[in-house]
Amino acid sequence: MTTQRESAVIVLEDGSTYIGHAYAARGRTLGEIVFSTGMTGYQETFTDPSYHRQIIVMTAPHIGNTGINAEDPESARFWAAGVVLRDPARRASNWRSTGELEDALAAAGVVGIADVDTRAITRHLREKGVMRAGIFSGAALPDGAVERKEAALEVLTGIVRQSPEMTGADLASEVTTPDAYVVEPEGEERATVVAVDMGIKARTPAQLAARGARVIVVPMTVSLAQIEAYRPDGVFFSNGPGDPQAADQQVELLREVLDAGYPFFGICFGNQLLGRALGYGTYKLEYGHRGVNQPVLDRSTGRVEITAHNHGFAVDAPVEDPSLSPFAGGKYGRVEVSHVGLNDQVVEGLRCLDIPAFSVQYHPEAAAGPHDASYLFDAFLDLMVAQRGKTEDPGEDETKATQDKENN
Repeated sequence: MTTQRESAVIVLEDGSTYIGHAYAARGRTLGEIVFSTGMTGYQETFTDPSYHRQIIVMTAPHIGNTGINAEDPESARFWAAGVVLRDPARRASNWRSTGELEDALAAAGVVGIADVDTRAITRHLREKGVMRAGIFSGAALPDGAVERKEAALEVLTGIVRQSPEMTGADLASEVTTPDAYVVEPEGEERATVVAVDMGIKARTPAQLAARGARVIVVPMTVSLAQIEAYRPDGVFFSNGPGDPQAADQQVELLREVLDAGYPFFGICFGNQLLGRALGYGTYKLEYGHRGVNQPVLDRSTGRVEITAHNHGFAVDAPVEDPSLSPFAGGKYGRVEVSHVGLNDQVVEGLRCLDIPAFSVQYHPEAAAGPHDASYLFDAFLDLMVAQRGKTEDPGEDETKATQDKENN
């Protein structure tokens, strides 16, 4: 867009106000304001269902340089409630580009603001924590707001404070697929995976399919009987938005999956739900982890992985030593924290030692990167194949026990 930009205002829940210019669609948008530290992958970020009802502050100064294309979206639509930029690109300049970011956001009705001090907003959120916010432009911008007149700003702050909070929000149900669909494997089929969609990103089933998995993506309202009808080798829980404490039905489903003995892998929201299923608590982070440059320690190898994150909640589990899962007196056996975030020691992964289940808080599919954690998809395929082998071959111990029984 090359038209003269009109004024816009972003107002935070605590009354902080920043004046800029309208970007993308004009109007009003409300949501939890968060910041993402990624320097690239903005198209993947804005189309990630986990950002549903969130206003995203991009800490990288220049956004829109590489435009958009039909290959990089993580879903069929933009999910970001709003975008906050410092310097929007005047035009896209990339050989893969098929359009301008601002035009696409405007067509999707995403309200944004540009030419604001995103560093100041980010520092404020780091000090005060994420909070609700609103972007106002066009007909939604009252007289006097740009001049910072108290009455106008009080009106806007009041609107923001009346908007829903993220704590307790059940948002995954608003982004899940309405119908099941299949992503076929590349090459020889090695396993069948049922992926429960709570906001799944397109690259996730693609990563599994690339390793020979037939992936059946199903709505989050699926039952265990429906899962078993697909005869899966394993079950996957995806990322998604909202508070994990609002997903009681999916926690009960996951316990049924674990009780049935299916190998399980979860990421992001799926990690939080595994934590809850095992009996651990979850809590809201002060400002969360969002971006493609988060350092995580793999405690089993001592290797540091640079990973992609998008989460505002975390699992509360003992970090130092394995613990007995609190649910039902240790029903699921021992659990260890497999990964921790090096910036703040937040739990970034769980591994069950007595049942075939593990999860990570970050995004190993990582579009547009990094790909340090892609090995986790290989681990899941190996786990399913190994578990299937145990089912098909009872092993020497069981064979011996059977022979002893027959001899007696």
